[in-house]
Amino acid sequence: MVTLEELSHRLLQKNEQELEPEERRALHSILNRKPISQDAAEIADARETYGERLADRVAAIGGSWGFIIGFTIVLITWMVLNSDILPQFKAAFDPYPYIFLNLMLSTIAAIQAPVIMMSQNRKDNRDRTSAGLDYEVNLRAELEIMQLHRKLDESVLARLDRIEKMLVERFQSDMDGQDAASDKTP
Repeated sequence: MVTLEELSHRLLQKNEQELEPEERRALHSILNRKPISQDAAEIADARETYGERLADRVAAIGGSWGFIIGFTIVLITWMVLNSDILPQFKAAFDPYPYIFLNLMLSTIAAIQAPVIMMSQNRKDNRDRTSAGLDYEVNLRAELEIMQLHRKLDESVLARLDRIEKMLVERFQSDMDGQDAASDKTP
């Protein structure tokens, strides 16, 4: 049975203590003959909190055309109501220059921007996790291919050695046969 130390020396030319976590996992998967691939989305979903899921939903809604169009309609309605319709009844609650509207927009922007940044950070973390998993799978595949090449090379060399021995034996027997034939001729 091959050990992790032997495998790391043979395939990576490293001591077991020098292995990176990804390399260690790839070598363990080779030793245990188990698949290494994992779904990055599943890993990210298992780690996420309620706040992170909420940040993703807010970013998805806030970054959509539906939100932009709907919010534009709300803003235009607000301005028309407070500029044209409600002043006729002396009921405008936010007349031009729309100070309350500006306060609301600033508050929304102040809350929405960090939430969207949190969502982007989560996406970056997911991408890093995915890249790490891809690296492990690629490393495992590369190491397996190296092992196959080594086995193939050993097999080919063993065959070539057998063929060489057969040729040498045949050559020697042919030479011995020629020597015997030349001894018989007067």
